[in-house]
Parts: sequence; structure tokens; C-alpha cells
Amino acid sequence: MRGVVFDGKQVQVVDDLAVRDPGPGEVLVAISAAGLCHSDLSVVDGTIPFPVPVVLGHEGAGVVEAVGAGVSHVAPGDHVALSTLANCGTCPDCDRGRPTMCRRAIGRPGRPFSRGDRPVHQFACNSAFAERTVVKAVQAVRIPKDIPLPSAALIGCGVLTGVGAVLNRARVDRGDSVVVIGTGGIGLNVLQGARLAGAVRIVAVDANPAKEEAARQFGATDFLTSAEGVRDILPTGADHVFECVGRVELIRQAIDLLDRHGQAILLGVPRAAAEASFVVSSMFLDKSVLGCRYGSSRPQRDIPLYAELYRQGRLLLDELVTATYPVEDFEKARADAEAGRVARGVLTF
Repeated sequence: MRGVVFDGKQVQVVDDLAVRDPGPGEVLVAISAAGLCHSDLSVVDGTIPFPVPVVLGHEGAGVVEAVGAGVSHVAPGDHVALSTLANCGTCPDCDRGRPTMCRRAIGRPGRPFSRGDRPVHQFACNSAFAERTVVKAVQAVRIPKDIPLPSAALIGCGVLTGVGAVLNRARVDRGDSVVVIGTGGIGLNVLQGARLAGAVRIVAVDANPAKEEAARQFGATDFLTSAEGVRDILPTGADHVFECVGRVELIRQAIDLLDRHGQAILLGVPRAAAEASFVVSSMFLDKSVLGCRYGSSRPQRDIPLYAELYRQGRLLLDELVTATYPVEDFEKARADAEAGRVARGVLTF
């Protein structure tokens, strides 16, 4: 079968990939569509260290082909969106409703794929850039069949991360002010999360003026190409500032833009050893800096919620899909993503 494999030096679309059958508590999914997220590209450029060879992709949707023993919540023929969160469900963090903190779900990449006699790693417990993948049952979330799969694919990462950061981590409230630095796939979902939460002033900041139309469509009340103008709109600062780029100078900028009792939420992914600085005395005004993993999500709860909001016309998904590409055109999709020409490119099988 076809898949996108990174061997540590180059990315190739191969056609000799194999995947094993699902075991107990696992699901085999035929992938229909998968979004190209910057996290996939971060594996390629080394920002996210990962063992190789690896099948890329982690934002996918498809149709269940087979289930292993003990799986009852999905069945062959069901449409599912995949989460990257292979949480165990039994540890103290899972039991407290914090599956993104599950220690058993992090740092143990499996190798369900093979090429010839050589095993191949799975990225983010998912590897959606393959015609078929095997995931833990908890990662397969059933969705209504009337949701287009290229749109549904984006729920599993971009929407869970961006909207979830607003609703679950920052807990933006009605009447709050929000600044979003970076309006790529994650930033657009932060914008619509802020809109859903009832924020009254939502300022999008992006150096690319061509992104203004999309930013306003997703919920921005104001658009700036530089954060220098934020104080003209919010003289005392913002209640919440989301950094969605992953650059340390923008993290500092996010903290400096906060009002008293404000919070900066870090969603961008800088290099693993990157360090940021800030003026410590400013934090004594009840300011906070919040890390956020995967939107502090509970995928089995949140994915059906976002699917229903989409069906009601309250959550935008179709508009996130700037372009679709057959998987063989991965390099074109990659170039468009790196050049900022798409909010989200989606690979199709």
C-alpha cells in the first residue's frame, strides 16, 4: 500500500508499505483524507526528534475496516476521525479527565508498519499518511457519515488543539479579549474557538496581509500585520494571548501584551531546547504562562461535540481545507504549506 515515509534524510511516497492486523483493543482504519500539519514537517526538519524510518501524518479520517478483540464502540463501515492521543484510560491522569497528560501515551512509538522485512515507526500513534493504519481503539472516534472526510480529518489535530486551547485550557469567557499570534491552521481554530466562547474583541496578528480575509471569516474582529498595534486596540492589554507560531521572540511578545490577570497560552512548537525570557516582575500582576498539549482535549467527548457544532453551522471545517492533493503530490502539498499558501492542505487516498 501507499504511504509517506521519512527515512531521516528524505521523504518518499512509497507503494510497498504493509501494516499488521489489529490486535486486542485496536482498530484498522482505511484512511480517506489526512491534513498536512506543521508538526509533520517538524519531524522532517528536526524540530521534533523522532526515530526513523517513520510513516508521517497524524490528522486523519477514514472508514473502519476491522476491529480487534474487545472493541465495541466502533465497527467495520463506521466513519471515524482519528486522535493522536493513545491514552491508557486507567492511570491517575486519565481517571482525573486529563488524558493529554497520560504518561503511558507519550514517548513509546510503535512499529505496526513494515517495508519488506524492516519495521517502520508510527508517528504520533497515528501515521495517517498511509492507505491503512492501526490505532488504539480509544483513538478512533465515530462521526456522522454526512461529514465530508477531508473536513472531518482536521478535527483530530488542528481543531482539537486550537478550539480546545480556548475552551479547555484558557477557558475564555464571554466578554473577554483575545489576541492570536499566527493565523495558520491552529491559529484559525483558536480564532473560531474564541468566537464560540463569546470573546468580544478578537485580534489576529500575522505578518502576511493575505491572511486577513480568512482570519475575519473565522472570528477575528481586528487584523494586524504587527503586534505593535495591539495596544491601540486594547490599551490595557489582552485577557488571553495565544502564540501559535513557535518562535521565542513571539512568546515574549505574547507575555508583554497581557493585561493584569491575563494569560499567555503557548501552542507553537519551537525547537526542543529553545528558551524564552520575560520580565519576572510583570508576572506579579496575576499573569500566567500556560503550556497546552493537544488542546487539553478529551477526544471521545470533544470530537463528537465539534462534529455536531459543524453540522449546526457553528464550527467551520470546510473552510479550513484550502486545497486537496492526491498522496502522490506530497511534495507540492509540503511546498504550499511551507510557503504559507494554505490554511490546511489535505492529502487524499
